Amino acid sequence: MTDSASGWMSTAVRLEPIRPVDLRTDRPQSARMYDYLLGGKTNFPVDREVAEQALAAYPGLRTVTRMNRAFMRIAVEFLAKQGVNQFLDIGTGIPTTPNVHEIAQGIRPDARIVYTDNDPIVLAHARALLTGTTAEGRVDYIEADLRQPKQILSHTCLTGERPALDLERPVALQLISVLHFVPNDDEPYALVRELLKPLASGSYLVLSHATADSSPEAVNRGADTYRGAGVRIQPRNRAEVEAFADGLELLAPGVATPTAWWPAFAGDTELPYADDPAVNDAYLLIARKP
Repeated sequence: MTDSASGWMSTAVRLEPIRPVDLRTDRPQSARMYDYLLGGKTNFPVDREVAEQALAAYPGLRTVTRMNRAFMRIAVEFLAKQGVNQFLDIGTGIPTTPNVHEIAQGIRPDARIVYTDNDPIVLAHARALLTGTTAEGRVDYIEADLRQPKQILSHTCLTGERPALDLERPVALQLISVLHFVPNDDEPYALVRELLKPLASGSYLVLSHATADSSPEAVNRGADTYRGAGVRIQPRNRAEVEAFADGLELLAPGVATPTAWWPAFAGDTELPYADDPAVNDAYLLIARKP
C-alpha cells in the first residue's frame, strides 16, 4: 500500500537491495535456536542439535524461552494501551506470530515499528513476513548489530527525510532476551545508554534477561552448553540487570521474576508454565525515561 502524498509504502518493510549472504548453517545461531525452542521451522540441524544439548543440561530452557515470548506480548499490549505508538525492537529474531507490529497495531492502528537484527536469515524472513497490518501504521527493518548502536541510530529509518520513528516523541526500546548474549567485554551497559540517549522523555525500556539466581546449577549448565558451541551467553543477577535501567523510572514491581512481575501488567492473562520453577530464570522490567 502506498501513501499517495509521499510515495512511501505506509505498511511494508523498506529494506536494502537483496545481496548474496552466508547463512552460516554450519554453526549454531541464537535466533535460530530460539526459533526451534518456540517450535518454529526456521532452523538447521546444528541449531537443533545444540538446543537439544542445552535442554538436556537445563530442561527449563524451553519454558523460559516461551515465557519471554509471552512477556513481549504483554509488554507491547501494556505500552500501546498507555498511548505508545512507536517501537524499536532490537534482536528481533525469526518472525513468530504474533509479532510486535501485529500486537501494537491491533491496539494502535497508527503504530510504527522498526525491527533490528544482524542475522541474514532474519533479514530474509523480514522481507517476506514483517509487513504492516494497517494503512495508518508502518513497519521497517534495519540490518544491524546491537553492538553497533551508532549504525542503528544513524540509519535512514530513524534519520531520513521521512523517518519511520520520530525520536522527539516517546519510543519503546525493546531488548527482549538479547542482552545476555552480550558479554561484559562488549560493554552492554554503554550500548543501552547510547541507544536510550536520543530517545524523548517518556520513552520506555522493555527488557528481559536470563539469570541464574533462582536455579544456578541448571542455568549455568545450559549456559556452558551454549558457550561450548561458540554462542556467547552471560546470565546476570538482579543487581546487574537493574543497572541497565540506571537513570530511568522503574515501573512497579521493578526488576522482578515473572511470577512477581506478571500480576502488575498482565491483567487476566495467566503466566505460562507458572508451575515450572524455570519460569523464574529471567528478570523482567519496564522502565520510563524521565
